[in-house]
Amino acid sequence: MQPNNKPLVIAIMGPTASGKTALAIDIAKKINSNIHNVDSRQIYLDMDIGTAKPTAAQQKQVQHFLIDLCSPAKPINLHDFQSIARASMDRELKQKKVTLVVGGSGLYVQALIGGLNPPAVPPQKFLRTQLDKIHKTERHNLLKCCDPVSANKIHPEDSIRTIRALEVFYATGNMFSKQKHLKPSPWRVLELGLNPNNLTKRIQHRTEKMYKNGLIEETKGLLSQYGNDLQLLKTIGYDEARSIINGKTNYEEALEITVKRTCQLAKRQKTWFRNKHNPKWLNDENQLSEALASIYEILS
Repeated sequence: MQPNNKPLVIAIMGPTASGKTALAIDIAKKINSNIHNVDSRQIYLDMDIGTAKPTAAQQKQVQHFLIDLCSPAKPINLHDFQSIARASMDRELKQKKVTLVVGGSGLYVQALIGGLNPPAVPPQKFLRTQLDKIHKTERHNLLKCCDPVSANKIHPEDSIRTIRALEVFYATGNMFSKQKHLKPSPWRVLELGLNPNNLTKRIQHRTEKMYKNGLIEETKGLLSQYGNDLQLLKTIGYDEARSIINGKTNYEEALEITVKRTCQLAKRQKTWFRNKHNPKWLNDENQLSEALASIYEILS
């Protein structure tokens, strides 16, 4: 197959709350495609509001894949996700020759379109339990000792990735950073980036909407069904909602903390996409027309 006949993957990337889902739906309608959502938390059942998962109405407009893959009680690692996601993408690309990949989880996006080949180490339940008891600062310092390269790339607040890197090291005896390698993508890839000027305001508005739409109630349901030790309850939004439920903070304080943490996450995401990818950054005023022009140019 000649390179220009390879299936096309359109990757829409950018920080959280930048409008990726809405733009992807508009594009998918125009080119008769589907959407593969690449978000490290939207793959879990029962986590809808706090992850800004595409609504039922949005999913009716365009078919979405890679959502609600598994239970929060049985998390999957990046290697497993990559296997599931690539199989799904291959099936769709055989039929339509084009699909959209949408997400702000940089490592997951890179695993699909950037040729990242993560190590196949299954979750180590006992080890994770022990690591979870250590304070996040000490845990990150531990990673610095055994894998300074990974520690430099993983933010101290990112407990899930810190634990994963330590897990891989202890399970294999080799550094996580040295087990990941890149290989060429089997598809043509068009990267489109979103970075709206009013991102902070968008984050504030979306966070307020999450709380009003039932984030606290959703968190109560997760606590009831999966227990207080669920690792995913330590992530942005759910952690603050749980603090309200446990009486450790009030509504206003929790909202403020969630906004602050989300803004910090967005900053890290923007840095990732600038360093690891080279997307065409779309203008705020005419995102759809710019995106379609780039897509039609390749498809023609």
